This record gives sequence, C-alpha cells and structure tokens, in this order.
Amino acid sequence: MPDQRSPAVSEQLARTADEVFGWSALRPGQLTAMEAVMRGRDTLAVMPTGAGKSAVYQVPGLLLPGPTVVVSPLIALQRDQIAGLLSHAGAPEAVAVNSAQAAGETRAAWDAVRHGDAEFLFLSPEQLAKDEVVERLARAAPSLFVVDEAQCVAAWGHDFRPDYLRLAQAAQRMGRPTLLALTATAAPPVREEIVERLGMADPALVVAGFDRPNIALEVHRFLDDTDKRRVVVERAAAEPKPGIVYTATRRDAEAYAADLAELGLSAAAYHAGLTAGERSRAHDAFLSGEADVVVATSAFGMGIDKEDVRFVLHASVPGSLDAYYQEIGRAGRDGGPAVAVLHYRSEDSGLQRLFATRAPDEDTLGAVAERIHGRDTPVEPDDIAKDTGLTRRRVTAAVNLLEEAGAVRTEDDGRVRAVAGTTAGEAAARAAEQAHSRRRLEQSRLAMMLGYAETTGCRRRFLLGYFGEPYDGPCGTCDGCASPRPGDSVVDGVGDTGEESPSPAAAPYAAGTRVQHTEWGEGTVMSEEGDRITVLFESMGYRTLSLAAITGKGLLTAHPHGAG
Repeated sequence: MPDQRSPAVSEQLARTADEVFGWSALRPGQLTAMEAVMRGRDTLAVMPTGAGKSAVYQVPGLLLPGPTVVVSPLIALQRDQIAGLLSHAGAPEAVAVNSAQAAGETRAAWDAVRHGDAEFLFLSPEQLAKDEVVERLARAAPSLFVVDEAQCVAAWGHDFRPDYLRLAQAAQRMGRPTLLALTATAAPPVREEIVERLGMADPALVVAGFDRPNIALEVHRFLDDTDKRRVVVERAAAEPKPGIVYTATRRDAEAYAADLAELGLSAAAYHAGLTAGERSRAHDAFLSGEADVVVATSAFGMGIDKEDVRFVLHASVPGSLDAYYQEIGRAGRDGGPAVAVLHYRSEDSGLQRLFATRAPDEDTLGAVAERIHGRDTPVEPDDIAKDTGLTRRRVTAAVNLLEEAGAVRTEDDGRVRAVAGTTAGEAAARAAEQAHSRRRLEQSRLAMMLGYAETTGCRRRFLLGYFGEPYDGPCGTCDGCASPRPGDSVVDGVGDTGEESPSPAAAPYAAGTRVQHTEWGEGTVMSEEGDRITVLFESMGYRTLSLAAITGKGLLTAHPHGAG
C-alpha cells in the first residue's frame, strides 16, 4: 500500500492509470480528487459528462486495500461500467449484485468479493436496504464507498431517489470507509445536500469547469404546438446522427419516434412505461449505432457512455437547469461539434409546474406521523406502508420531510422513531411547512429554466451563472450571441438584459458573495448580468433582482468577506 500522504502518490496514481488503463495523462480535476481519496478524505467530485468521473475511483481502488463498493442506480449503467473496466486487460475483476441476476450469478459475485478476487462491487441503493447485504459488505471491509450519480441523494437533485437517503447509515454499518460522491451536475444547493445526506466529514470538493464550448446552444419559441412538433422532427431528421430527442411524456416519446420512422430514420422510443427488455433493446441499439435517434423521457441517459452524440433536442421544457445541463451534456463527448436545442412554448411549463409541486400532503404526513409517534419503539418503514396503505416510496418521502422538520429520526438499521417532545399533529404541520418550502425552491428552479429560455443575452453565460461559474461572454456559439434580440424578457422574476456592461452597483455583489435580504434572509450571489444579479436564497430559492431596486431601497446587504 502506498504512503497516502507522500508527494509521490500523484506519480503512483498517474503510473497506475497509464499501465492498467492506458490513460497517458490525468485531468487536473481527476488527479485532485484521486489524491484526496488516497488520503482517506471524503470527496465530492462534480465533473461534466465525459470528464472521466469513473477514473476517480477506478485508479485509487487498485491501490487501496479492500474492495471498492460502487452504488450505481441502474442495472444497465452497472453493466456498462463493468464492461468498461473489463475492457482493460490489466484491470481487476468487477462484479455486480442486482435483482436481474440469477441466484448462481449472485453467489459467484459474493464469493469473488469474499475471496478477494473482485476489486469492484456494483450495487443499487435498493440492495443496501437489505440487512444481509450490508452485513456481507461489513465482513468484506471495503476501503472505498462510491456513490455514483450522487444527485440522486438530493431532493434538490433532478434524479432524486429516496433509496439513496439510507446510504449514510449503510456506510456506517459497514465500517465507514472513505466516501466518494460523483455527479455531473450539482448546483450549490445540490452539493450541500449531498454532503449532508451522506454524512460526509469535511469533504474535499472538486468542481471541474461546467463549460462545454463545443456544444452550440439554441432556443426556439413557438405559439402553436403543431408547428413545434413539425420543427422538432425536421431538425432531428436534418442533423448529423446519432442524436437524442427528449420529451415530457411517454405518449410524446412514442409519437415523435413514429414520426421520425415515417421519414425513414431508425428511431427508438424509450420511457419508463416500456418493459425492461424493450428499454434494454433501445439502449443497446443506440450504443451500437443501430438507432439513429432515441426519443425519450428523462428516464433515458443516466450513465450513457456514447461519445459521438451530435445533437440533443428538447421538445419540452425540463423542470430545472440541472436536468437540462445533464441531458445536453450527453452530446459531443468526443470534443466534436454538437448542438443542444430547446423547443419552447410557454404553455409547456404547466406540466413541469405540476411535477415541481408534488409532495406528500398534510393528511399523508399525519398518517405516517401517527404510526411513528404512536409507538415507544422504532418502526419499520415497510410496517408503516402496510398500516397506512401507502406505497413504500410515499412513506419514504413522508419520513424524509418529517426528519427534515426535526420530528423523527432514522436509526442506523433504517427503522424510524419519534423525537421526544413532539406530537403527531405538530410533526405533520412542521413537515407540511417543510414541503411548502421545498415547493418554493422547486418553483424557483423552474423559473430559472424559463429564464434561460427567455434570455436575450448569452445563453452560455446564463447557464454557467446558474452553477455559480463566472463567464464573461459573449460565447459566439449560442443563438443569443449570434443574433441578439432587442428588448428585455422577464419570466416569473427571472430575466436577462443582453450583453450590457456591468453596473457599478454590481461591484459589491460578485459571484459567491454571501448576502442578507431584509425579507428573504441569507443567500449567495450566483451570477451578475448587466443591471441584475441572481441570488440563491436559502428560504426562497433563486431570485433575480434589479440592482437599482435593491440599492435604492436598501434591501440587500453584502456580508464582509462573504465571497469565496
């Protein structure tokens, strides 16, 4: 085992990357994250799609003692990750344990782990809800616990999965190995929640640049849905292949795929309503090049390892810029030119508003709280589901809100107990307020998505500003820079004024500055655009503010030494 604190560790990492995987050079972000892992420090790595996130655990995993456990949300993604590892002749064995395997395969995988033959074990978060799985992992004494697609941990994240919320307890029960969280898209509130939910201790934060300059950005607005559908199909047919078209509904995925097939293209629909076999066939056809276009809901794309995607078209508005960035990031991973086009009608946002407001209601919260507060001992979530008639997912969502409200506590074994001093009614009311706050935050993220669609300035600057990354612009590769439109657009308080010079009033409010609003409380400046700044408030989410208004009325105060 190498001396983890030796300056030579970076040389050993680079040598292993070259000798085993054939990577002659490591990117700065990769090496920084690897070094932190080798020092035994919890690490959150935020790297764009195609930046080589998997290498961050693959190389240290070979140098650290004990197996590496990788939590990966999709069986197809696990399969791709294992195939990628096994494609390198010198790489050690990698196995998976999932519900799609035969019993014999699962036994063989555990045997390989127990005997030290397998370095990498891939699991879904659902597997880690099983006591016997966690106990076996504890006996294997893993040195590294990797959470891939870590945005699934955060309710702020667009791919939120309740089963991810129990990973911190699982890590503790297996001896608390070093934690490594990986994600391609995490705005500051998502990063904060990942760290909190996983119980990461003083983690190293490695954030690679979000800019993908080879992806041209466009938005086209429509008044008529028929016109929009025609343009989406024509654009998908005309662009170099392969490509992806994202839709809001399963019905639209089927309809667009049928329209493209009528034009003679090989088009496959992909959505959660298909059988596992149908989804797998569409997935494989796209990766092999058999399908020109996949038309999909957001169910498609997580972990897609295809470098030559030339376009990503959206036929509807995603619910957030986090989701949009992740989806367009599947284009141009080979560094070649690609295009991301959002086809937008203001009416399309209605469906996303509905999605953004879904949360357990107070009756549901009350029913769950009563089952927990009515007992002196901790209760199993499955028992709550049986008693209430709710699905396990709804129970988990309610428990999460009750826990955020400080009314219940989840034990290391996954059981839930009431916090002393609260009644079921008080718990439900506090959790309902927590849900209301969450809805405000979600609505603010949708407002930022609409702001991107409506901006008259540089879209790249707007997009990067959302993630807190300054960008001077103009980029010259978005439609706002290529053909700026006169005027000013504001949607739900989010707007943009083109490529104006920074206002003198913006000087105290650089990106990263901590601020205090007289009504909305604490916040962080995310970006500055001409005479406006966008602030992420802890209580209200994203808000874009007029500098003239906030300075004239004294609404906002910058904290001394607040930037960083």
